[in-house]
Amino acid sequence: MNAGQDFGGEAFLQKLEAAGYRRCDPAILQPASVFLALSGEDMRGRLLLASDGSNEFCLRPEFTIPVSLDYLASPQAGAPASFCCLGPVFRQGAGLKPEFLQAGLENFGREDREAADAEILALAIETADSVGPRDWRIEIGDAGLLAALFEKLALPPVWLRRIHNGLAKGQKLNDILNPVADQTADHSGVLAALDGADKPGARALVEDLLKIAGITALGGRTPGEIAERFLEQAQLRSGAGLDADKRGLLQKFFAIEGHPDKASTQLRGLFASAGVELTKELNAFDQRLNFLAARGIDLDTIHFSASFARNLDYYTGFVFEVFEAGASSSAPAIGGGRYDRLLSTLGAKAEIAAVGAAIFMQRLAPSSGAPQK
Repeated sequence: MNAGQDFGGEAFLQKLEAAGYRRCDPAILQPASVFLALSGEDMRGRLLLASDGSNEFCLRPEFTIPVSLDYLASPQAGAPASFCCLGPVFRQGAGLKPEFLQAGLENFGREDREAADAEILALAIETADSVGPRDWRIEIGDAGLLAALFEKLALPPVWLRRIHNGLAKGQKLNDILNPVADQTADHSGVLAALDGADKPGARALVEDLLKIAGITALGGRTPGEIAERFLEQAQLRSGAGLDADKRGLLQKFFAIEGHPDKASTQLRGLFASAGVELTKELNAFDQRLNFLAARGIDLDTIHFSASFARNLDYYTGFVFEVFEAGASSSAPAIGGGRYDRLLSTLGAKAEIAAVGAAIFMQRLAPSSGAPQK
C-alpha cells in the first residue's frame, strides 16, 4: 500500500474531480532545461538528473510545470480548464528524502482571478480536511501588488526579481537592498568593466568572453541570456533606479503585516501618503478576502505579510502557505499561488491566467519531512 492510499489519496482525487478538476498524471521524466531556465543553476543541485547523451532530463520535482506543459500541448490550451493529480515528486534537499508524495490542483484560463484564488485555497484546505479536520493558520502575500508598486516607482525588473528571491530565501531587507556587499571577487572584475558601458557594447563584451572560454550554454541559458544576467548584476551594483525615497517607501511597505483587513487599511494609507495610485490592486486584494470569507475561511486565521514570498520564481500574484495551527513544524501542509506569466514563458502565445496549490501528503500524517513546492 502506498502513501497515497494510506492517507486517502484516492479520496483526495475523487473530491477534486467532484469539484470539476480533471484527473491527470504528467510524465515522471521531464526536460531539465525548463526548470533550470526558470529557477537558475541553484536548482540543479535539487534535481535528480539523467541524460541521453544529447539532452538532460530530470525526475519531476513538482507538478505545476509538468501539468502546464501538458495543458499547453492539449486542445484545451487557452481555454478554462482545471486539473488534479497525485503521485511522487522528486527533489533533493539537506536531510530530506528525495522522493515524496504530493497532490496538486491547477486552474487555468479563468479571468475572475480573485474568485479562482479563493477557490484554490479553500478547495485545497477542504481536501486536506478529508484526512481529518484540523485547525489551520494561513500565511498570505501578494507578488502582484509588489510588481504593481515597482511599476509605479519605475524600478528596473532586476530589483523585483532580487527582492522576491531574497525574501523567499529569508534574507534581511537591508541585505537585499544593498547588493554590493554580496558581490564576490569572482565577478567583481567583469561587473566593474560593465559599469557605465552602453548596453549593446556590454552585452557584446560578455558574449565574447563566453565564446573565448568555449561556453555555448549553461543551465539551459544561451550566451546572450547569460550576458543579460551579468548586465543586471552590474545594474544592481550601481544601485540604478533605487534612490533614498523609493528605498524608504519599500521599507515601510515590507513592514506591513497582520490581519489582512488591517493590512489593507495600512497599505491604502501608505500609498496615499506616498502619492502612489494602486486603488485597482487594493480593491482586488479586498475582493479576494471577500471571496475567501464566502468560501468559509475565517479571516482571523489569515496572516498577511508584505514580505511573504514562496521560493519559486514563477509566482506573479496571490501566494499562500497553510500550516496546522499550533504545530511546531515550519513546513507548510499546503502551498501555492498565482502564476499568470508562466504559461507564456513555457510557449503560450499570450498570457494565460493560472493558479494552483500543492498538498504535501506526509505532512498530513503524524510524522512528516517533505520539502516545499
